[in-house]
Amino acid sequence: MNGPQDLGGLQGFGPVHPETDEPLFHAPWEARAMALTVALGASGTWNIDQSRFRRESLPPALYYASSYYEIWLGGLEGLLQDFGLASAQEILQGRSLGPVRAIGRVLKSEDVAAALRRGSPTTRPAPDARRPAFAVGDEVATINAHPAHHTRLPRYVRGKRGRVIAQHGFHVFADSNAQGLGEDPQVLYTVEFDAHELWGADTTADSVCVDCFEPYLSAVGRPA
Repeated sequence: MNGPQDLGGLQGFGPVHPETDEPLFHAPWEARAMALTVALGASGTWNIDQSRFRRESLPPALYYASSYYEIWLGGLEGLLQDFGLASAQEILQGRSLGPVRAIGRVLKSEDVAAALRRGSPTTRPAPDARRPAFAVGDEVATINAHPAHHTRLPRYVRGKRGRVIAQHGFHVFADSNAQGLGEDPQVLYTVEFDAHELWGADTTADSVCVDCFEPYLSAVGRPA
């Protein structure tokens, strides 16, 4: 979706001022927000792409006015309601008001370190002996689409030409996974775009590299 998180190429937001010696967390509640997000993600009730989509779905004014972990917390509150784990009233009051719904898995404190080290790899075997449609060096064009659902194709590279510089095999297709339609593994490529193709003549950048799933691409000279 064209959500508030997709800032590439947008103007008027002012310069970025990195915080010197920025701490991992600015307040104890931020660590708790992250812990809750990780623990509930590990329950298997939703997947990481559904989680990302929920954060992107926050109203733009709220999104822009929120800090990083406020966005995480807002997304988590939405997921709890979407999947029937908590009502809006329960979130407001901070306590259960009815029967507690069981979850599939519980991430115990003693298992956290191992779970974080293991991560959640997205690589998958090639389905049905499919082979990549593109090779390193191929000139490609991205689709110009504006889906209502989650997508990993940034708005500023849609309808643009680039060159494949790496091929990473099959990965969980985020667009499908975020809709609860299954993993639908697709080939993932790194595509290099000339900065002038993206931003026009008025740029000091050289090039931008973006990881693009195969359904986002077509060969140059073939309709996107």
